Amino acid sequence: MKVVMIGAGYVGLTTGTCFASLGCDVCCVDLNAERIRDLTRGEVPIFEPGLSDLIAQTRAAGRLRFSSDLGAEVASADFVFIAVGTPSRPDGDIDLSFVEAAARDIGQAIADNAIVVVKSTVVAGTARAVGEILKKHGGGRSTRVASNPEFLREGSAISDFMRADRIVVGADEPGTAAAMRELYRPLIERGVPFISTTTTDAELIKYAANAFLALKIGFINDVANICENTGGDVAAVARGIGTDRRIGENFLQPGPGFGGSCFPKDTRAFAATGRRFRSPQPLIERLITANEERKAMLSDRILTAISGNEAARVAVLGVAFKARTDDVRESAALTVIEALMRAGVEVSGHDPKARPQAETILGPGMIWHDDPYSAARGADAVAIMTEWDEYRELDLKRLSALMAGRHLFDFRNILDAESATRHGLFYHSLGRPLAVPSNSRQRTKVAGASPSWADVAASPL
Repeated sequence: MKVVMIGAGYVGLTTGTCFASLGCDVCCVDLNAERIRDLTRGEVPIFEPGLSDLIAQTRAAGRLRFSSDLGAEVASADFVFIAVGTPSRPDGDIDLSFVEAAARDIGQAIADNAIVVVKSTVVAGTARAVGEILKKHGGGRSTRVASNPEFLREGSAISDFMRADRIVVGADEPGTAAAMRELYRPLIERGVPFISTTTTDAELIKYAANAFLALKIGFINDVANICENTGGDVAAVARGIGTDRRIGENFLQPGPGFGGSCFPKDTRAFAATGRRFRSPQPLIERLITANEERKAMLSDRILTAISGNEAARVAVLGVAFKARTDDVRESAALTVIEALMRAGVEVSGHDPKARPQAETILGPGMIWHDDPYSAARGADAVAIMTEWDEYRELDLKRLSALMAGRHLFDFRNILDAESATRHGLFYHSLGRPLAVPSNSRQRTKVAGASPSWADVAASPL
């Protein structure tokens, strides 16, 4: 089967490469000629574990190519996937102009028996609208359309494709779902469930799934706040509720708020869809607001701890929205860094993969370092924002010796509190009381602040 992937971004490139590894003849098409040149030279524009190697393997086997010539590739395709961007609009809805443009170009060149598959994350009704565009620009020729939402997680995308929880295909014409089943047959034979439904249902499944997962993150962050103020431990609470099969343990780890390319955009779009169809989604609306409030709240925690120091310096470890990716879109770390800078704090930072992307956003005000220890040298506080493995393995004795202050903010709960306090650090985590060194002097309460994190020691920063 020949598969053409329109869009060589994260989703299109990963999906196309995975199809090629299953034996398909795949061409990834992108109008960005520079990207196509880079890919042809073997330069992969994104960091995703295992992707570069898989691209090299499938290209060497002759099953993966890159091109900017949409018409020539589409004309001989069995399946044409639309995997272009759907950016957010100011009202939270999504901009479908790239999807519509791709459909117009496809309609002029596609073969009679080919199937157009909408892989981009789109609102309900988009696949049917794509079908109308294809018909209009294809000289009245009827083209089959399917909706096939992606469920790839950055950092584990190849595994998520090859060992997917499910394959969701929406189709409104007879035979389309059967053709899609044949395309995915290698995965179905491995036991991956195949869910066949309508295009509208498939589109809603994608948004509802991401909205629900984002709700779990928002919920456990709220539970963490309760734990901090009652002396509880969010890890114990999460373990206690997560072992209930109806709830599950995944996405019950507190953090600085969700970010990336999916959850923020998809929750806003889901809420906007609810408003447009007179079906408000109040849980999601509140979640969106609470997620941004959380980022600001954590910035305030750091500023409170270092207050009184006119030349304060904070080291931020990790700017990617999560580990195993270089994606910084809507990363909580960027919000925290910008808040610190506005307050006059000098910020140094480190990230093993995402520095180039963050540099373009943060500008020259951020001081970058090649390792976390250099970033922490002379810092009054260190804040861990991304759960990279190398931060889990930090030598806290060395870190403490390099710091000018004593405050360690672990906004991913990846370090051991006892080890931190043993080396003289005030350990601020999420959903647990502030852990203080045994030899610290009397602590003083900061008025109006949560005692779990703002009982700051009256010792030098």
